[in-house]
Formats: sequence, C-alpha cells, structure tokens
Amino acid sequence: MSPVKIVDKTQAQLIADRRADRAEMLAAVADRTENARRQLGLLTELFEGGRRMNVQIKRLHPDAVVPRYAKPGDSGFDLVAVEEVVIAPGETKAVPTGLAFQIPDGYELQIRPRSGVTKNTKLRVQLGTVDSGYRGEVAVIVDNIAHPEYEIDHFENEPYELWTVRHNALHTIDGTGCSPQGNVLTEDTVPVGTYIIRKGGRIAQAVIAPVERATFLVVAELSESERGAGGFGHTGVSAE
Repeated sequence: MSPVKIVDKTQAQLIADRRADRAEMLAAVADRTENARRQLGLLTELFEGGRRMNVQIKRLHPDAVVPRYAKPGDSGFDLVAVEEVVIAPGETKAVPTGLAFQIPDGYELQIRPRSGVTKNTKLRVQLGTVDSGYRGEVAVIVDNIAHPEYEIDHFENEPYELWTVRHNALHTIDGTGCSPQGNVLTEDTVPVGTYIIRKGGRIAQAVIAPVERATFLVVAELSESERGAGGFGHTGVSAE
C-alpha cells in the first residue's frame, strides 16, 4: 500500500486558493475569447464588403449634418454645430450637433479636437466618449481659454473701478467674418476674446473605436516590473 501524504490545513487551503485563482483566470480568458469572437462576428455582419461599418443615426434637427469622411483614409469624421453658440473668455459651452447615434455593441464614439481649431483659436474641445447604449443627442463640450482683458478707471476722490474690456466683434473659428480681422461684428458689445461657433461650423471630429471590456480579479500581490510604482515624471524629461 502506498503511503498516505498528509498536509496541514494551511497548505491544503493554499492549494485550494490556488485552484480557485486558476479557475478565475481561466474564466477570464474564456470571457476575453468570447468577446473577441463576438467582435469578429460584428465585424463580419456590420461591414459592407469588409470595408465599411453601418452605423444608424437619427437627425434630431432638420439642419443636422449627416457625418461623412472628408478624404479616403481619414479615421475621423467631422461633428458640425447645428446652431450658433457664443462662448466668452473663461466660459464652457455644449455645442449641439442635432444627431443621435446607435453605436454597435463593443464600440464607442470618441470626440476629439480638430487640429486647426486648437492651433488657430483659444477654443479647446474636451475629449469625450459616447457609449454604445447612449441614444441622446451628441454635443461637443468646448472651453474658451482666452483671458478676459481689464481696464481700470479712476477719478479724483473716487475708488478705483475694474472694467472688462468690451468691443463689437466676435472671433470665429475660421476667420471668415465680415471685418478686416475676420471677426463677426455685433450690435451689442461683448468681452474681448469672445468666440462664435456658427451654425454649420465643423467644431470637432469623432472616431468609432472598438472597446475591450475587462474582468477584474482581486489578488494579494501583483507581478513585479522594471518600473514598479514609479510615476509622476520619475524618469525625468530629458531625452538624453
């Protein structure tokens, strides 16, 4: 008869824990494999001739512009303002597009800045994510990072007063206003540095990208790496 191997409860429990961890890891791998198969099925079903995905959209405004890619090879398509929006220095506004999207499951719509708007204006488009389950209107969040200009008035025996400098002109995102500077002239004064996003303006771009969903496992220890816990610029900024 073979000798019976006896282990204490601590070792037996350790073996059981390891087996449970292995089972969880195998389940996670199976989930990832199934997700990959599902995305492959979506690609096969949704792409016409293996090249173009069909995405359903709803026009919530009669003047909403249907998205299109400007040139072959473009990864992003333009998002167009469906109404005029005025943004003063320091303000943040949501620019409506008049469109709702039905993004296929397993994908997201990413909202990104257009390089020309960022380079040539003080407007900054905030990065955004539209989840596949969202069915409302897509809007673009825009900050005006221009600093207000001030002037000081002072009269004898009167306290100093600080005034925001104002004029009768709005900056545009493309410099196509009627003034020599390309601004839009206004009847009422506005703070210097105020922008107008006109109806029909291409204010941002969007990219449809696949999304990988994770299964999160709680473990006692993480594997070691060369970097470890180093962060916040611990490698410095010099390329040398």
